[in-house]
Order: sequence, then structure tokens, then C-alpha cells
Amino acid sequence: MGYSSDEKARESLDHAKEIVVDSIAETMDLYGVTRSAGTLYGTMYLEGDMTLDEMREKLGMSKPSMSTGVKKLQEFNVVKKTFRKGKRKQTYVAEHDFFQFFSNFFTQKWEREAKVNLHSIKEAQDILLRIIQDDNVSPELKEEAQEVWHIMENSKAYYKWLNKLVEKIETGEIFDLIPIDPEQEDET
Repeated sequence: MGYSSDEKARESLDHAKEIVVDSIAETMDLYGVTRSAGTLYGTMYLEGDMTLDEMREKLGMSKPSMSTGVKKLQEFNVVKKTFRKGKRKQTYVAEHDFFQFFSNFFTQKWEREAKVNLHSIKEAQDILLRIIQDDNVSPELKEEAQEVWHIMENSKAYYKWLNKLVEKIETGEIFDLIPIDPEQEDET
């Protein structure tokens, strides 16, 4: 397909970028990051380092909204502050290595999931044990408490496994188990 002018080519190029940015935003939304923060990440991913003013101009978002989104992305360690030579304004750049993005983003979420749930299970099991050991509680209620205690005990295996998965990802051992395909197909 030929382009008769740079203007048409520019429109097509921008449209191609929009498709990918929208896809990244939708994907991040699936994982609990706001769509606007996903749009910010996708834009920085394709555009390179940007100031908040450049982001605002490109996306039409408010500066506070962008600042909040950038901070959230920094918390996940998928956007970093950078400095442009000769510029006084702060710039930000998105992580371009999706394997590193995966490691930074998901390990934080999974570590939190395991920590929160293991803590809750311990607290709940302590309550259940008091019920089980109380001589003034009916046998039926004790039996129900024991069943619930065992359900919770069995769920610990998942959270312990999740912690091991996080460790394998953080150390890079995951790539020994599931190697990155060195012969990435170039579809261009």
C-alpha cells in the first residue's frame, strides 16, 4: 500500500501506535492498573522519554492525573525518571523489556497477595483453634471450625508456591525453566 504524502503516512503511523497503546492500556486494566495509567505507559513505551507537559499535550490529560499515573507506574518499577541533557524538566521513560516489566509488575502483586492472605489465614486459624479447643462449644460447631481450618491450611500451599514463583522470577531462574526463544521471529 503506497502513501501519496507524508501526511497520510503520519496518520497511519499514529493510528498504528494508537492500536498498540490501547491494547497495552486494556491489558494493564485487566491487572488492576487504571486505563489512563496504561495509556501513559503505552505512550511512553512508544514515544520514549517524555516530560509531564509532553504527556499532557499528547494525551490531553490533566497534569495531576498524569502525575498520579506516573507515580503508580514508578511504584511498579515500570517507569523511571530520566534527565534530558539541556532540559530542566523531569522526564520519564517506560521499561522497554517486557520480560523485566513482567518481573517488576507481577512479582510485586504476587508478593502482596501471598503476604496479605497468609497473614489473614494465620489470624483466622488462631480464632478457629480457640473454637475447636473450647469445651463450651457444641461438637457440630467444632467440626465446622475444623473443616474450615483444614480448607485454610490447604490454601497455604498455593501462597507458598506463589512465593517460590516470585523468587524464581526475581532471580531469573524462571528463564532456565521457560527459556526466552532466542530466534524471535521478525514479522516485518
